[in-house]
Formats: sequence, structure tokens, C-alpha cells
Amino acid sequence: MYEAQRLSLVEKIHQKGITNKEVLKALNRVERHLFVPKALEHHAYTDVALPIGSGQTISQPYTVAYMTQALDLKVGDKVLEIGTGSGYQAAVLNSMGMKVYSIERQFDIYLKTQKLFDEMQLRIVVRFGDGTIGWEEYSPFEGIIVTAGSPKIPIALKKQLAVGGKMVIPVGDRNSQVLITITKIDEETFEEKEAPQFTFVPLIGREGWSQ
Repeated sequence: MYEAQRLSLVEKIHQKGITNKEVLKALNRVERHLFVPKALEHHAYTDVALPIGSGQTISQPYTVAYMTQALDLKVGDKVLEIGTGSGYQAAVLNSMGMKVYSIERQFDIYLKTQKLFDEMQLRIVVRFGDGTIGWEEYSPFEGIIVTAGSPKIPIALKKQLAVGGKMVIPVGDRNSQVLITITKIDEETFEEKEAPQFTFVPLIGREGWSQ
């Protein structure tokens, strides 16, 4: 279902500069229409963010592709996602062979997405809680992906990143953010690379926005 539309979307994303073949293959494998509300299913393969309820959105496919490519992961790597949302980003990472751990702070979304993962038999570990403090029990992570805009880079997440690992996080105000890719050189040293012009919902939590 929607195979032609999905292929067309992947080609557009490739033309926009996404060159990682594994990322493009994953976007072609994962059926985005399963992660959007039924009423919006026919918009699933347009390159736009879509509402999923509770004031949240499913990210634009190009944004998912860009962030996934920036993580530069390999099969078997452990990745922590902050903001499970619809589950689409986690499903893309899972499709690429990563061990995915994901945290969602909105209980209704958490329940809905956990149910969807179960129905799709996706081995993604999800928990309800404050993503800004990470998931120390399973750290360190080769990759951390934050799918909501933060006023700053949470210290807890930097600590839980493996040496040599990367974190991708949008940082800025509530209206627009700069997407920062952080590489952990050693326990005290981090390299940062910025990409402007991305917009995300706010990251709420102890090390994010208050509400």
C-alpha cells in the first residue's frame, strides 16, 4: 500500500541532500501511513510534519532522515530517543538494525505508540517519563536523538552518550531551533556542528522547558 508514494518521497529526500543509502532504504521500508491518524493517512507521504494529537506532531520525513543520517550509526548500536511521539522515528532506527530505547512524557501518546509497536512486533523499548534526564540504566548510548526543541543541551544526556557517540538535538526558543550534532570526544570534550532552520515542539522536563 502506498508503495509508489513512498518511493517518490524517498527520491525527493535524496534530492534534498540525504545520501546515506541505509537511511533511504529504511524510509522506503517503514510505512509512515501507519503512524499518522487515519484521517490524515492520504497525507502520509508528503514531506511535512502532521498533527498526531495532544499538541504533538509526527516529524517531517526530511527531518527524520537528516537526524538519522547525522547520528552516523551502525547495525547493533544502542540509541536513545527522547520523545517517542508517533513512533515513526524509532521505527526507522529499528529498521536499520539499531537497539532503540525511547522515552515519551505524554501518557496517552505513550500508551498508543506502545500498542502500535506491539501490534507491529517491533522490538523497541519504550517508557513513560521525563526524557530530559535520559535513561541511565541502559547507558551509554552510541546515539541520542532528541525530537523536541530544548532551551539548552541537557547535561544528563551528554553524560549518557558513549565516547565517540553522537547526539542530535534542536536547541533554541519555543518557535525555532538550531539542530546541533554533538560528538563526544572524551568525558570532558564535545564537538558541535550546527544546522539551522528546523522547528520542533518544545522539550518539556527537568532539563528542558517547564511547560
